[in-house]
Amino acid sequence: MFYDTLEARDPAEREAALMAALPAQIAHAQCSSPGYTELLAGVQAEAVASRAALAQLPLTRKSSLAAAQAARRALRLGGFAAGAPRRIFQSPGPLYEPEPDADSLDPWRIARALHAAGIRAGQLAHVGFSYHLTPAGAMMEAGLRAIGASSFPGGVGNTELQLQAMLDLQPEAYAGTPSLLRILLEKAADVGQALSLRRALVSGEACPPPLVAWFSERGVDVYQCYATADLGLIAYQTEAREGLVVDEGVVVEIVRPGSGDPLPDGEVGEVVVTTLSAGYPLIRFATGDLSAVLPGACATGRTNQRLRGWLGRADQSAKVRGMFVHAGQVAEILKRHPQLRRARLVVSGELAQDHVVLQIEVTPTLPEAFVESLMQTARDLTKLRMEVDLLPPGSLPNDGKLIEDRR
Repeated sequence: MFYDTLEARDPAEREAALMAALPAQIAHAQCSSPGYTELLAGVQAEAVASRAALAQLPLTRKSSLAAAQAARRALRLGGFAAGAPRRIFQSPGPLYEPEPDADSLDPWRIARALHAAGIRAGQLAHVGFSYHLTPAGAMMEAGLRAIGASSFPGGVGNTELQLQAMLDLQPEAYAGTPSLLRILLEKAADVGQALSLRRALVSGEACPPPLVAWFSERGVDVYQCYATADLGLIAYQTEAREGLVVDEGVVVEIVRPGSGDPLPDGEVGEVVVTTLSAGYPLIRFATGDLSAVLPGACATGRTNQRLRGWLGRADQSAKVRGMFVHAGQVAEILKRHPQLRRARLVVSGELAQDHVVLQIEVTPTLPEAFVESLMQTARDLTKLRMEVDLLPPGSLPNDGKLIEDRR
């Protein structure tokens, strides 16, 4: 049932193992990656043995990696890779990423998600991800190889040729984008043919429940995974179809958008991931994606954290009266006034008549002077005058949104 025994570990045992691995990973990053030698200067690696200690480290963002790659071309990948990667790929930006672990059969750890989707050794999977520039096709192929399955490198485009290959080879499984899978199923129906597919692992695009149901009606049981070129697998769907189970090779935090401050389980925030990869030891990598931790364990018996799935983007901003306001400024207001649980900056009005309201959740016992202090903090941080709307606890939605532009 499980890919390995790690999935059913006692949660306390898993947490202890992850925290025990952190100091060595921090030290490895500091010694082997010039980028982290600089970013983590002064950090005592042996002291980073808890989530609280990890939360004190700075975030790493795609934008900072891209800036380092552009500024320090003499250093491979801006100095953030550890050692010589076997292959290097490109993402839009451009941003270049290494194959994370040259000695691993499954460097992006995708096999776990493929196994959870029901794909097994001896089966043939049609891979519908690009093999050109980007790593998605290679990621799936490596995972398939690790579980003993065969792969056909379909890639993207050339759908007539891909359909012919599927009709000729009769693959049991598919790994790729949901949009290409739908196109292939529709084309097969147009020519009066049925595909042999029974299982699929999809990623890279939204696959909402109605689309999952559409695939099921055509005999394909579709599962989703959350993975990135930088980090590999982050979380994956199981037969329970209740959120996504976090991979065993990463430490996941949910932080307040615009900050690195961890949020309690259940609160929507930005997904921040620390990998245990030797070749690309990303520390507190901010994905820019919103999600939340679900309570309890997966009904399949897997005991790791579960994420609700993709809930939007965390990089929120708005231009107000000629100045940009960012989620980080609202997060800083909350940090300076810990009495607040949630806050949201709402911008409304017509062109050149911006109306700004800071909505905050407070208890009735706060002194009157608090509002004046809060308004001053907001003005200092944003350079904007705004109204403050006091709301009772629970009034603002738990969606991770700190800025709402209603214009």
